Amino acid sequence: MNTPQTALLSVSDKTGIVELAQALQAQGVKLLSTGGTAKLLAEKGLAVTEVAEMTGFPEMLDGRVKTLHPRVHGGLLARRDMPAHMAALKEHGINTIDFLVVNLYPFEATVAKAGCTLEDAIENIDIGGPAMVRSAAKNWKDVAVLTDAAQYTTVIDELKAKGKVSDKTKLGLSIAAFNRISQYDGAISDYLSAIQMGEAVPAGDKAPVLDIFPGQSNGRFVKVQDLRYGENSHQQAALYRDLFPAPGSLVTAKQLQGKELSYNNIADADAAWECVKSFNMGAGSDPSLAAACVIVKHANPCGVAVGAHALEAYSKAFQTDPTSAFGGIIALNTELDEAAAQQISKQFVEVLMAPSFTPAALEVFKTKVNVRILQIDLPAPLGASYSGGSTAWDQGRNAMDMKRIGSGILLQTADNHALALSDLKVVTTKQPTAQELNDLLFAWTVAKYVKSNAIVFCKGGMTMGVGAGQMSRLDSARIASIKAGHANLSLAGTVVASDAFFPFRDGLDVVVDQGATCIIQPGGSMRDQEVIDAANERGVSMVFSGVRHFRH
Repeated sequence: MNTPQTALLSVSDKTGIVELAQALQAQGVKLLSTGGTAKLLAEKGLAVTEVAEMTGFPEMLDGRVKTLHPRVHGGLLARRDMPAHMAALKEHGINTIDFLVVNLYPFEATVAKAGCTLEDAIENIDIGGPAMVRSAAKNWKDVAVLTDAAQYTTVIDELKAKGKVSDKTKLGLSIAAFNRISQYDGAISDYLSAIQMGEAVPAGDKAPVLDIFPGQSNGRFVKVQDLRYGENSHQQAALYRDLFPAPGSLVTAKQLQGKELSYNNIADADAAWECVKSFNMGAGSDPSLAAACVIVKHANPCGVAVGAHALEAYSKAFQTDPTSAFGGIIALNTELDEAAAQQISKQFVEVLMAPSFTPAALEVFKTKVNVRILQIDLPAPLGASYSGGSTAWDQGRNAMDMKRIGSGILLQTADNHALALSDLKVVTTKQPTAQELNDLLFAWTVAKYVKSNAIVFCKGGMTMGVGAGQMSRLDSARIASIKAGHANLSLAGTVVASDAFFPFRDGLDVVVDQGATCIIQPGGSMRDQEVIDAANERGVSMVFSGVRHFRH
């Protein structure tokens, strides 16, 4: 690129724009600008020329037309290495534009507001900005295009050091610009194609009714890192995150130590983290259940417990299935202190997650250099835990779940349903005790994260046996009881959660034979009465949740 001559700045977000303009002007760059940006720069004592003055054509149509002009796009698109291009500019009195600084109208933020009208949405669709960005990004060898305030420092530093912007940086800025345009257009497409038209166009002064499944779905994901391989060593893989990740989600984690996370590590860590977040405590919750621990192996919880502190929660969770916990993923919803760290360090663990770690806890793992330690902030709870009987918070969760199939995807709303005591329907003669009701909600929360068919035995805020992913619910019940036996845990007086209804009484008989005294299931089978009669015959209590939790 020749010595920089002109920069065009037109931004809706003014963050850092004055400092960038000052750095450009210090390099002898002439400043062009529009509207509010020009006014701000002039107020800061910078010499700036309005685009309308440069084009000789005023802004019109309430600002809809201001940069759509040959003097703008000619200056951006002309190749400096092509004599014919430069001759055309000279013939028409057009100067080159060497820097373009644009961020677009805030369409995403506008439509995210409650009650956003169709008119507001339409007026926040930028036309001139994306057109200029595309022109500049196409001509990246000659034009540095900045679309995010986070890019300003790099450009300022290069200008100060070398008086120009490197080709590597300009290409990177161009790629980022095209990515931003793609994200922007995707957001517009998602919004507009979600409008339910009915018999008439929605009134411009009213918020339109939006379908949760738009006519076109435009995924917008940003690559976080390449992974060594996928599920197996012959597969390639990479980690992407949502353009706007939810607070408290795994992709927001800060890795404090350990090896690079693998594909399977990430999948299992997400399962553990999503489960442990379900036990985040709200105001007024029982302090004796202030900590939760989840141990996951191959995407299934093999031990879940709550306790007064991290050590108690971990110790109880580990007891469920010490064999499967070997090489597992551990997540806590509370700070990890030295006492818990000392106990956890005695086993082989792949990934350890918590919202915070004491310095002493981190010191314990310094010699365990391969243990991957992740710090993830928890979203603020909206209500009490399961023991408080209120609806569980659902912040930090995906709104949608996606599953890839051949040449397509399945989209569904995420299973964020939370159960409260008031939702339960007792269907047997025998009534659950207060302790059993708390354990039922605990077991039901765990069952939601266990692969179907799922059977979960629990007692005293602790899993006692987990049966996961079997083709038969009966087999899951048997496996859960077998695993409890291997862990030397008695199932006497336990409660059981089944993620879907019992199709026959045989599954219920298995769990009662093992010592269960109370069962929670969705209900909804044509043989519900048969199962209810069996529960009454066996002298146990049973409640219906009315909600199924298949997890495939």
